[in-house]
Amino acid sequence: MEPQPEGAASHYRRTSPQGDYARFWDERQLPCQQPPWGNLTAIDVNTGRFAWRVALGITEGIAEKTGSANLGGSIATAGGLVFIGATNDSRFRAFDSATGAELWVTKLEASGHATPVTYQGRNGRQYVVIAAGGGGFFSPSGSDTLAAFALP
Repeated sequence: MEPQPEGAASHYRRTSPQGDYARFWDERQLPCQQPPWGNLTAIDVNTGRFAWRVALGITEGIAEKTGSANLGGSIATAGGLVFIGATNDSRFRAFDSATGAELWVTKLEASGHATPVTYQGRNGRQYVVIAAGGGGFFSPSGSDTLAAFALP
């Protein structure tokens, strides 16, 4: 933060080697605020209130569930599951849509900064697919993987 001249609109201005709009990160690229650093939130559309909210993602080397910066959407299935990649931790997760309980998690080759898709195969089974490309500003590793999973 740099002090601004007398009479400026704000007293301080955020500056960084990465530019004016860079994130407030420490030397390990962890946010300079209290966790959770990312959440998955369900809204009750009848009341407009939170139905549930859970920390989304983990930070390697930190025991508590910190949540993680995330970029990507979620999908909900008719069977009561919410699938989401989105996080910087390269994980793909399924949550119970009624409670927010994490039911399943798997490690991907790179972060799934994408919205998953679901479809029914010719065999009648339901599948969920995520593009695990990672890379860019949010994720150090990249991939060209499409990961597909069959629902039981």
